[in-house]
Amino acid sequence: MAKVVLGLSGGVDSSVAAYILKEQGHDVTALFMINWHDTTGVLTGDCPWDNDLMFAKLVAKKLDIPFKTVDLSELYKKRVVDYMFAEYEKGRTPNPDVLCNREIKFDVFLDEAMKLGADFVATGHYCRKEEIEKNGKKIYRLLAGTDKNKDQSYFLCQLNQNQLEKSLFPIGDIEKPEVRRIAHDLKLASADKKDSQGICFVGKVDLPVFLQQKLAPKEGEVIEIPREFYHSVHIPEYTGDDKELERIAQPYFYNKNDGFYTGKHKGAHFYTIGQRKGLNIGGKPLPLFVIATDVDENIIYVGQGKDHPGLYRKGLFIKKDEIHFIREDLRMTVGEEREYLIRHRYRQPLQKGKLYMRHEGLYILFEEKQRGITAGQFCAWYDDDELIGSGVIHK
Repeated sequence: MAKVVLGLSGGVDSSVAAYILKEQGHDVTALFMINWHDTTGVLTGDCPWDNDLMFAKLVAKKLDIPFKTVDLSELYKKRVVDYMFAEYEKGRTPNPDVLCNREIKFDVFLDEAMKLGADFVATGHYCRKEEIEKNGKKIYRLLAGTDKNKDQSYFLCQLNQNQLEKSLFPIGDIEKPEVRRIAHDLKLASADKKDSQGICFVGKVDLPVFLQQKLAPKEGEVIEIPREFYHSVHIPEYTGDDKELERIAQPYFYNKNDGFYTGKHKGAHFYTIGQRKGLNIGGKPLPLFVIATDVDENIIYVGQGKDHPGLYRKGLFIKKDEIHFIREDLRMTVGEEREYLIRHRYRQPLQKGKLYMRHEGLYILFEEKQRGITAGQFCAWYDDDELIGSGVIHK
């Protein structure tokens, strides 16, 4: 029997995780994290943390496990929210959920759990952990959840071996409908509670309003790029020349003369590639989508239709200091090339592609063009259902 501190959020997943751990004979303590107090930009009707706290208390009481709270809001603001603001200001689109797991749940929260004498921390993530031995050393594998519709391994793509060693994922081999069924059978308060949405611990937000806490609105031009522009753009096939590799991984670059004025916006840093809502420009045959942002010139470039060629790219690049391997024993060396399955955003089906490690960083080329590759997001690579590593998309 191990002493396990569970991150009990008040949702159904962590609630059932608590039950499973107790059934397995572990000494379970529930620890609720308070990570955010400000409600600026939070949409009406979204459950604030105090509502989650109520559900968590009810679940802990029902399961007869000790319940504690910890306020990590100062560190959450510094490590996650401030980073978000800084990234948006640069015209990049960060993923706060990945950061929250790396910086808070499996770092600061892990430390708090150890203070309580924990052997392990546990969460309600849909993923699995497996232990193997290689050259006499224990290695921990991070595997996709059994429920492919709910797999959350991508959100844990920045974890390391030390964090995995101390982690448990009790519902990783259970499908979501079964989790709901267990919660109903136990009559847990969270059985019918909706899954949380939006920014981790903040909730569903009106992003421009939320970002205006730090980033001031700044009116600029929206430039539409016609499809004909791409007729003159040559992207080479990779034949072994690193200059070709660099060119294929580059995003499209535009200037005002490449298209025509089609409206105004409130600040280029409020928009992200692939975005449709919030442009408020009508009268076009097809909906407009953001295909690029230029925060220096405060220009948004858009294209008509969800299949606009500006939304699709064949490759991406990750700087060498932003490359992370969960499996250190599988870390690539300069000059090495490997085929993996790749995901550059959550819920995206795994895509075939190849990784090229070079002195300056990692180039990733896909078999098929990918929609909505976005700087600031995390790209993760898998070997079958094992997550091997990840990195922040630089461009």
